[in-house]
Amino acid sequence: MDPSTGDGGTSRGVVASTVGAVDHLHQLLKSGVTYVRECGSSFDIDIALKALKDQGQLKQVPQIMPSGKFFSMTGGHGDMPNAAYVVDSPDEMRKAVRTALKKGAKAIKVIATGGVMTPNDFMDDPQLSVAEMHVAVEEAHHKGQIVAAHAEGNPGIMNAIQAGVDSVEHGFYVNDEEIDLMLKQGTYLTPTLVADWAIPTFAKGKIPDWEVKKAADALDDLYKNIMHAFHRGVPLTLGTDAGTPFNDFTMAPVELQLMVEQGMTPFEAFSTSVNGTKLMGVDDQYGTLEKGKFADFLVLENDPMADVKAFQQKDKQVYQGGKRQY
Repeated sequence: MDPSTGDGGTSRGVVASTVGAVDHLHQLLKSGVTYVRECGSSFDIDIALKALKDQGQLKQVPQIMPSGKFFSMTGGHGDMPNAAYVVDSPDEMRKAVRTALKKGAKAIKVIATGGVMTPNDFMDDPQLSVAEMHVAVEEAHHKGQIVAAHAEGNPGIMNAIQAGVDSVEHGFYVNDEEIDLMLKQGTYLTPTLVADWAIPTFAKGKIPDWEVKKAADALDDLYKNIMHAFHRGVPLTLGTDAGTPFNDFTMAPVELQLMVEQGMTPFEAFSTSVNGTKLMGVDDQYGTLEKGKFADFLVLENDPMADVKAFQQKDKQVYQGGKRQY
């Protein structure tokens, strides 16, 4: 997606989108992200790029867990050109998810609610049904893959959790009833604070006013509800929703800063990256420096456990598998 546009650049063609995606992968690794979980890619570009990465033809990019296109109802938040499988029943969902898995998707992304970037829906609009999302979970889990839900408001967050998704993305209005079920089921929560913060911070007068207002009106609630979920023990993962307006692919260090500003310690904030490897099922090889794992690490001038802004160092050294990439 393209963070310089109000729609994420979803109207672009496949060539422009692919060129942009490669550049974004370079930006991610240079910023310190060595493994990325994709949550929706136009034209299934991420699946193709993962194949090139695995073949050694695409260098200086993170490891990729691809999702391919996401799954939306007709007219839903994700119903954008070339970006989604549009499904309107459990049977349609089943066929679409099977198709995505056949192509190589490893992380299915379903759209449970409206959102910020679409003009005709809101965060509390429920979209895909419990039955539709449950089918996605069933099919993905049969193949050992995971399911994430774009879910910002209610009752869509609860619908997604009841469907059995592995992670809730955004979770602006997550409540205690939902937290109870997340704790019972082991559901992860990816706050993407920086995605909502960036719009009122940088986008006024540059994207539609309705889009800025949606984000600005929700920001304080997002902070409060996410921190409540964190203090209750919901495992948070590190993610930025990169590609949304003015939220480029270098913002993971800023996400950590926002977490600390809301009350986490730097260590607690950074531990969300370890939770991400657990969600993806790769924590036996990634996430911590220990014998038997790939040596992905950063070399910084200052101690990020003393000042989380140390992660924002522009010329940080980035190592992947023990080899310096930047």
